[in-house]
Amino acid sequence: MQVTRRQFFKIGAAQVAATSLVAMGFSPATALAEVRQFKLARASETRNNCPYCSVGCGIIMYSLGDKAKNARAEIFHIEGDPDHPVSRGSLCPKGAGLLDFVHSPNRLKYPEVREAGSNEWKRIGWHEAIDRIARLMKEDRDANFIKANDKGVPVNRWNTTTFLAASASSNEAGILTQKFARSMGLVAFDAQARVCHGPTVQALATTFGRGGMTNTWVDIKNADFILVMGGNAAEAHPVGFKWAIEAKKTRGAKLVVVDPRFNRTAAVADYYMPIRVGTDIAFLGGVVNWLIANEKIHWEYVKAYTNASFIVAEGFHFDEGLFSGYDEAKGKYDRSSWNYEFDASGNAKVDETLQHPRCVWQLMKAHYARYTPEMVEQICGTPKADFLKLAGWLGELAVPEKVGTILYALGWTQHTVGTQNIRTMAMIQLLLGNIGMPGGGVNALRGHSNIQGLSDLGLLSTSLPGYLTLPSEAHVDLKTYLDKTTPKAARPDQLNYWGNTPKFFVSLMKWFWGDKATKDNDWGYDWLPKWDRMYDVLQSAELMHQGRMNGLVCQGFNPLAAFPDKNKMSGALAKLKWMVTIDPLATETASFWQNHGESNDVNPADIRTTVFRLPSTCFAEEDGAIVNSSRWLQWHWKGADAPGEAKADTEIIAELFVRLRELYKADGGTAPEPILNLAWPYRDPKNPLPEELAKELNGRALADIPDPKEPGKTLVKKGEQIPGFAVLQDDGSTMSACWIFAGSWTQAGNQMARRDNTDTGHGNTPGWAWAWPANRRILYNRASADPAGKPWDPKRKLISWNGEKWVGADVPDYKIDSPPNSGMSPFIMNHEGVGRLFAVDRCSDGPFPEHYEPMESPIGTNPLHPKVVSSPAVRIFKGDRERLGTSADYPYVGTTYRLTEHFLFWTKNSKLNAIAQPEQFVEIGEALAKEKGIVQGDTVKLDSKRGFIKAKAVVTKRIKPLTVDGRTVHQIGIPLHWGFEGQTRKGFIANTLAPFVGDCNTQTPEYKAFLVNIAKV
Repeated sequence: MQVTRRQFFKIGAAQVAATSLVAMGFSPATALAEVRQFKLARASETRNNCPYCSVGCGIIMYSLGDKAKNARAEIFHIEGDPDHPVSRGSLCPKGAGLLDFVHSPNRLKYPEVREAGSNEWKRIGWHEAIDRIARLMKEDRDANFIKANDKGVPVNRWNTTTFLAASASSNEAGILTQKFARSMGLVAFDAQARVCHGPTVQALATTFGRGGMTNTWVDIKNADFILVMGGNAAEAHPVGFKWAIEAKKTRGAKLVVVDPRFNRTAAVADYYMPIRVGTDIAFLGGVVNWLIANEKIHWEYVKAYTNASFIVAEGFHFDEGLFSGYDEAKGKYDRSSWNYEFDASGNAKVDETLQHPRCVWQLMKAHYARYTPEMVEQICGTPKADFLKLAGWLGELAVPEKVGTILYALGWTQHTVGTQNIRTMAMIQLLLGNIGMPGGGVNALRGHSNIQGLSDLGLLSTSLPGYLTLPSEAHVDLKTYLDKTTPKAARPDQLNYWGNTPKFFVSLMKWFWGDKATKDNDWGYDWLPKWDRMYDVLQSAELMHQGRMNGLVCQGFNPLAAFPDKNKMSGALAKLKWMVTIDPLATETASFWQNHGESNDVNPADIRTTVFRLPSTCFAEEDGAIVNSSRWLQWHWKGADAPGEAKADTEIIAELFVRLRELYKADGGTAPEPILNLAWPYRDPKNPLPEELAKELNGRALADIPDPKEPGKTLVKKGEQIPGFAVLQDDGSTMSACWIFAGSWTQAGNQMARRDNTDTGHGNTPGWAWAWPANRRILYNRASADPAGKPWDPKRKLISWNGEKWVGADVPDYKIDSPPNSGMSPFIMNHEGVGRLFAVDRCSDGPFPEHYEPMESPIGTNPLHPKVVSSPAVRIFKGDRERLGTSADYPYVGTTYRLTEHFLFWTKNSKLNAIAQPEQFVEIGEALAKEKGIVQGDTVKLDSKRGFIKAKAVVTKRIKPLTVDGRTVHQIGIPLHWGFEGQTRKGFIANTLAPFVGDCNTQTPEYKAFLVNIAKV
């Protein structure tokens, strides 16, 4: 098709999807040339970022209008930004459909309410919506607020309303949500991070000190070996995955995939091997055993930079599936024996010979001796020969000049043992010396554009910004809190950066309550809510289901589709008195009360929940920052106004807070102090600017900060933005909303908006955007050099000692003026300074990862210890235990996954993506299909103990039966993207099938291993 430029002008507004199709290549070259000419005429260019996965691809939005006062901009074309150092102009099918997302028919434009028992939405004004919601919240808070517990400890807790925050909101929206929620006393407060990468934070922080991806997307190109396991990077992160292909092309890197399906990543891999879902620890534990047995250990690294030599306290043991300290009645561990033996000075004892029977090395060696190649095959179904090939390839990396990396995602996190899945691989990377190295690390591929940022901002039930802990009832006062949460260095001469916790915490309190936070009132400590238990998404949903929750605020979240056991969730929502959704799109959660036939068979008249649906802006209609998986804070700019009356999340939250504060000022109420004293210093209290909030995230000096090294000199003047977290104080003279973001907006300006893509070495681009912490791109990079400061691999020299300080291609992750051989170890966020093979804290289910079967096991036993089949520390509610199935009734294993063409439940609202993948399907192997009489294209019904879905059958060679513990196990792949809202054909919510149970440490739900039956309809 050829059109003139004038003709294209005429048809452009009506055919908003056309340029997306062109971007995907569905157009001849002449038409593509016309598009490029067209977008230059009268067009405004705006830089932004893709709002989908965590690669954070750069995009350029083109809008009509010159941004004059009376001209309404409208985006007509979106393409990749060629300057972006990760994406380099590329977009995947999701990014190529962004224009259709912006202009989706399912965009919400006006506030609406569904009254109790009604069968329709009714349009209302913003003032009425905000006023009604504020009054409902105040009524519930006043009636149910808990000021003190039965011991008289102030707890300031409101736990009859829950708040679910999103994953695509900007940092600025996220931190305002944090301020709002905590001032209200909300503890049932959680974000999408709980549903996806919660175990990543727990596992990586436990092992290395921080919970983020250790390296960067571009750094993958430096690897000699790439293992993709617990994820499908080519499918879920296709643009980021280009760097794995780059490693293959330029370095000859070997790419290996271990997965239940032969997936899109496997299609470009050098080797693929199958595995039964839920058995990754058995597989990786076998690798640990093989490395030890075959002396494939980077010994100098392990002795210097891990806790292999640390002696564990007497009393620790493991026997028949149970670690020491287990209380069967409570279903919990007393972890006091999971610690080191200390000397009189409080230092952990070590045995550098590694011969002490209670040193970590000997305990680990004994623990994994049971994980033989034969046992791996018996549990996992992976052929022994395949396993030994992978173990051998990994063993080749136990030398300084070779480095490997691991790419994983939700295939590891969404299990009852999700944290320990990741812990096991982290241990392997320590044994091989791959942490801190270019091309190494444990690279968590986050699922959402800003789920890293909202994790950083503490939008979780027991968290505060910067990975500080929200006080619990055990923290009766500020002194107790700081004593219990501030670790003491466990080795001489060790930098223990969490020792600065008082500085971070007091600066946070000054952000919360400003001048009202004083030393005399412990910086407002008692105004924070204190939790009595974790009010995660599963706990909150359980309380809803019990009728003990009255309200829900749902910000950019779709829990009906995202939470497990959809039928339970639907019933839980129906027991609420009111619910508020803040979203740019129509969601299943907002319309849970509507009847959609078999996929949502409800009677609206019976559902008494009042639902408010508030329209919010999308990525293209706001300024702000999001944090990609590499911890880069990338600023994006607004390209157009939102449709109709939609407002930014920041404006909605601010208006709601201001109205609530007005009500408390006028009418009084229960415990108004945290609300009335909250600092709200914004130019327009009802609409804080993103720039104002971003500057607060960085922090500023509230008084002159003196230089401790040079008396009479000032580090930072009063009122100035601080240069970094090193200048934060514990005397109330500094404020920062998130200490790890300090340095992102300094006196020099917005560092997140920088666009210098110069490569300083190994793919590092420190002038592009800004990364936490301190603009550091590869974490633990001091470990890239040996104790004497010499790079393990001269070709991978990252930082070096110049005689005065550490310098190089990256910001040193170390005390910059501490010389080599000073006795200081590289893992400065761990109080012992080393990477942990043995986890002394944070893990509730064991200091070593141990294989436990999924709660629904196809074999019904555990070959390692038949008396303890599943995790003994799992938290599962009584009613949900009764909803677990057995292999007698549900003989097949189901596992959910994503498609390249779709992103969760968003892109089904985009026409282009709906065209690419229009209809719900499930994947079954040829052998199972033959057994059940199913052929390609048949409609099938999948049942679990909790409900059913119907979908088309895709019969494939990609999934083959496995022999596990002497029996045949069939696995079924279930894409999760459908529902009863959107532009695709209506479908069922896949999580109808999933059990209501989560990871033992973080309660991230189990979506990857459950039992189903299948039949042809």
